Amino acid sequence: MSKRIVVLGAGESGAGAAVLAKKEGFDVFVSDLSGIKPKYKELLDAHAICWEEGHHTESDILNADEVIKSPGIPDKAPIIQKLKAQETPIISEIEFAGRYTDAKMICITGSNGKTTTTLLTHHLLTEAGVDAGLAGNVGNSLALQVAENPHPVYVIELSSFQLDNMYNFKADIAILLNITPDHLDRYNYEMQNYVNAKFRIIQNQTEKDAFIFWNDDPIIAREIKKHNPKATLYPFAETHEEGTKGYVENNQIIVESENGTFTMEQDLLALTGKHNLYNSLAATIAAKIMDIHDDKIRASLKNFAGVEHRLEKVARVRGVDYINDSKATNVNSCWYALQSMKTPVVLILGGTDKGNDYTEIEALVKEKVRALIFLGVDNRKLHTFFDGKINQIEDAGSMEEAVNKAYRLAQKGDTVLLSPCCASFDLFTCYEDRGDQFKACVRNL
Repeated sequence: MSKRIVVLGAGESGAGAAVLAKKEGFDVFVSDLSGIKPKYKELLDAHAICWEEGHHTESDILNADEVIKSPGIPDKAPIIQKLKAQETPIISEIEFAGRYTDAKMICITGSNGKTTTTLLTHHLLTEAGVDAGLAGNVGNSLALQVAENPHPVYVIELSSFQLDNMYNFKADIAILLNITPDHLDRYNYEMQNYVNAKFRIIQNQTEKDAFIFWNDDPIIAREIKKHNPKATLYPFAETHEEGTKGYVENNQIIVESENGTFTMEQDLLALTGKHNLYNSLAATIAAKIMDIHDDKIRASLKNFAGVEHRLEKVARVRGVDYINDSKATNVNSCWYALQSMKTPVVLILGGTDKGNDYTEIEALVKEKVRALIFLGVDNRKLHTFFDGKINQIEDAGSMEEAVNKAYRLAQKGDTVLLSPCCASFDLFTCYEDRGDQFKACVRNL
């Protein structure tokens, strides 16, 4: 009898995992507590895969030999608790897909910047002619690509939730950008649990592999001493420190690797801001390890278009710039956004709080923010922290209300910045929906 694989969650990762499992000859069943999007139903039906939506039939799930879990399902979900109690193995889609490919894996994680770095790394490779797939939190399901459209190289954005259920998978090149508090609601409000998840990116690495990381992150520095990575280390920093392989000197980006030293004028980078300097250094180190030609790297760093919903310039209305940073779903992301602002700011923040500590942005808010607009169902925590620190604070129950208030409060030469610090699920379906609504409201001004 064939091994039974149950896939929980039928989004991009779950549907892809189901297709690969079916191709490999397993008995496959897909169950999603929510509704399944029509395109994924069509994909499952096309491969004759059984599925259910809107509920979990426990008898069809608890008999699994192995479960592939969507990263969005928390461990405290009742069905996961029951599977754990009977010691059914639970893995991620990435872990499962890794069993059926020997492709080179470039894996990127971090609390902030991972999407930009993933897309930039993929851009550097593909522009140089490398056949590289894009997977994980961006691009298409890794499992689906392995099943139907395999590539010799994959660039994969990994969240802590995906890393949680990865055991034997190995990154040939691992990039860890930074670690700041995020998703603590999923880690029992224990920062170390979240840190441990991030450091799973280097598990199983050998001397032949590479570990790229930000040298000045205090948490990474502490954890590296504990983990003693086997991989070749490629630390990067803003300035040339002892041992750094990527840095800036005399306004030149410099990256040292076994494949030679890369240099480029920093001013020529398409991406601006300190956080994007780090993202560019990390991606460039990966490209050099992959032996991409310097001229190709330079051209790609100059023409990279950036990421939607990440410090995205929307419009200038009556001398006021409107910037969509909806992807800033934690406090540290907002810190980077505020740090890059050169004008007075009207800041829109708020949403579903994930255990946020706003102390990190307090000094920048006092220095740069003219007015605050709290966009959320429950803004009490924001008021408790910021009331009395900024003169103008207003609440908004919809994006239209928030943008209209920002329009009224902003003065010529200001920037209206949507950088929410929070998840979007109280008023929006996702951060993309929040950003799209912001852009639509701004364009209607």
